[in-house]
Amino acid sequence: MTTTEQAERRELVVARSFNAPREQVWEAFTDPAMVKRWWGPKGFTAPVIESEPKAGGRYLYCMRSPEGKDYWSAGWFKEFSPPERLVAIDSFADREGNIVPASTYGLSGDWPLETEMTITFEEEDGGTRLTMRERDVPGGPDRDASIQGWNESMDKLAEVLKETKKE
Repeated sequence: MTTTEQAERRELVVARSFNAPREQVWEAFTDPAMVKRWWGPKGFTAPVIESEPKAGGRYLYCMRSPEGKDYWSAGWFKEFSPPERLVAIDSFADREGNIVPASTYGLSGDWPLETEMTITFEEEDGGTRLTMRERDVPGGPDRDASIQGWNESMDKLAEVLKETKKE
């Protein structure tokens, strides 16, 4: 396997088209009150969404499973370019925002302490194409679960966008 193939296998990509203007999708993805409505896979809630949506701004998110288990993440926005692109440095965290290894949440030890996520918002046929790329995601069942979780989150985001559609 070439170095390029190895790099591509470690990049997680989730893309989705939404029937909503780019500014609305951007707002739903960056406004803490909006994020709280859709963050996490099906059945999960988001009891804590704290964010400074700006370049250099920090965030602390919590998603809660249907069984009541909390999963915390923290990071900061490396780039914040409304309504086109954001880049975040993301980590698993504890409730105080301290970085913890992925194994804290039962994931494999192959996860790095930080991943870089790039999210782009492109106008597409009157709607928006959102593409999320996360670097250094290990393969295997944890990756599959992450892809599934992101897709279920995007399903919830689509519902929030329908409910808040701006004419």
